[in-house]
Amino acid sequence: MQETEEKQVTTDPEQIAQHRRMVEAVLFASENPLSVDDIAERLPDGADVEAHIADLAEAYQTAGVNLVQVAGKFMFRTADDLSFLLRREVDEPRKLSRAAVETMAIIAYHQPVTRAEIEEIRGVSISKGTLDVLMEAGWVRIMGRKRTPGRPVTYGTTEEFLIHFGIETIKDLPGVQELKAAGLLDSVDTALEKMGGMPDPSKAIEEADGQIDLEDAIAASERSTLDDDAEPVHVEEMSEDAPETI
Repeated sequence: MQETEEKQVTTDPEQIAQHRRMVEAVLFASENPLSVDDIAERLPDGADVEAHIADLAEAYQTAGVNLVQVAGKFMFRTADDLSFLLRREVDEPRKLSRAAVETMAIIAYHQPVTRAEIEEIRGVSISKGTLDVLMEAGWVRIMGRKRTPGRPVTYGTTEEFLIHFGIETIKDLPGVQELKAAGLLDSVDTALEKMGGMPDPSKAIEEADGQIDLEDAIAASERSTLDDDAEPVHVEEMSEDAPETI
């Protein structure tokens, strides 16, 4: 705490300009979004990183690339209105099946959620391959086990999910009315309403430091209670079909 208080921000105009250029260079060269702390580690003492980020975001607001915040971190991204220029430069991504799209939406709004709960909402069973596709894409991860008979695995979204869809936190997910207006709710719509409607994203999972906070997820979700005493879950060590040994 004392060390933080001793740090002073430089007032030298030349140093300020140089620090801003450094922040710009670090962000430009990074393949992944960076937090304020990530950037500060690369800069000399006296740099006001947050102020430089704000200045750069404003400066790039009308440029071909924008400085955006996703998952609590910062990155340069092609301006939305110019994204069509890059369509020929990238491979066309494989389209997700309808089942995968519905499953992804259910996980995003109901996390942490089990496979059985996903099937209950959809009204039909899902194959393990559907979840595997979403996990291979980096959008879904295993969060833990539910404290119910069988200790079923629970699923939630990842930081990569937020980055891919340009969402700062889970709270920024569109509401049910927006989804209906976009035609993205049909067969799942009725099931959701029967179960009490679409959850409020702001009450689902709090995002901190770019990572989904499992403790907050436990407290916020009425659909799942995870075992606080359970050991950390690693995907490679867990199989949904194999019950946990105690």
